[in-house]
Amino acid sequence: MQDIAEQLRDWHASGRRFAVATVVGVSGSAPRDPGAALAVDAAGEAVGSVSGGCVEGAVYELCREAMESGEPVLQRFGYSDEDAFAVGLTCGGILDVFVQPVVPGTDPGLDAGIAYIASGTPVALARVVDGPAGLLGATVAVTGGAHHGTLSTGGPTLTAGLERSLVAEARAMLDAGRTGKVVLALDGRPCTPALQADESAGAAAGTVTFFVESYVPKPRMLVFGAIDFAAAVVRIGRFLGYRVTVCDARPVFATARRFPEADEVVVDWPHRYLDSQLDRIDGRTVLCVLTHDAKFDIPLLERALRLPVGFVGAMGSRRTHLDRNARLREVGLTEAEIARLRSPIGLDLGARTPEETAVAVAAEIVASRRGGGCLPLSAGTGPIHHDLDRPAPSGPAVFRVA
Repeated sequence: MQDIAEQLRDWHASGRRFAVATVVGVSGSAPRDPGAALAVDAAGEAVGSVSGGCVEGAVYELCREAMESGEPVLQRFGYSDEDAFAVGLTCGGILDVFVQPVVPGTDPGLDAGIAYIASGTPVALARVVDGPAGLLGATVAVTGGAHHGTLSTGGPTLTAGLERSLVAEARAMLDAGRTGKVVLALDGRPCTPALQADESAGAAAGTVTFFVESYVPKPRMLVFGAIDFAAAVVRIGRFLGYRVTVCDARPVFATARRFPEADEVVVDWPHRYLDSQLDRIDGRTVLCVLTHDAKFDIPLLERALRLPVGFVGAMGSRRTHLDRNARLREVGLTEAEIARLRSPIGLDLGARTPEETAVAVAAEIVASRRGGGCLPLSAGTGPIHHDLDRPAPSGPAVFRVA
């Protein structure tokens, strides 16, 4: 929903009814990740996408029907030999799509969630997508210190335990920046296979499936070195969805005029600026060190390679790389810490121009984040999406230097 938050905020503020269709489950080579959303208002206007085109028409009609009935629905879309080009996914994957009608002012959880998302405030939006009919669509919006909305049916004792557990789970997922499903027993206990098989548990053996969407600030890309290649890296970083900062100690080069697409341009020594950002970086943060000047690079990398950020890459020739590694050993970095450095930065695409180099850098960042093998897709026969079976990353942490 974050991609269409501004439009939803406008519809909501005007009191306009709408329905939101959200991808809540993905299997195989599906075109969109969980959390992708399409919304349709009462006038038939549509924003967003759940599949890149192959099931948009069917989902659009589900949204219209949900607005008419006032009832949420969970629908599965998969490959169909008989109707592959109608509502099936021709890529062979499976999408589970949850469609929820929204009437502004009637659901405190949804109302608060949409407001938080539109304002940029970190929030986890937890919705019941499968379970007892009375709970389907119930929504709780969870922030770091409060929650809004309630699981209002099922009896006060039953829903109180379930709601407490949900809020705790959603807050943990928000801290980690994760989106995904949470399955709980009706009394709030974590759902284990043993619990599901325990028929003597009675009502508690039933389960409720929540889809928890974490909305957190954009991940950060810190580009050190205000050179011509940096301008191209800034542009592609913005395209990938990062909040991009350019930092250089030389004020004549580090100017907003030279980097109009950067979110911010900072004049400071790179290592000193990094020290000032330790409470604003996390496991999603990307550092691109493009100065290839030892007096800037070594103090910066000495710090960066000891922080659990997502990616640290440095530009330079093979000879520069070897000299840089030797200097890092001299200042006390271990071989394991030095091994985290992606240098020379970028995949081997034969790039020459700044734009081509930026594509190579972006490709390595995506491959590192998603677990890609960096081979042409035509060279393999396995799954296209490598990250579907990978464990979820740990949550963002705050780092401080004594």
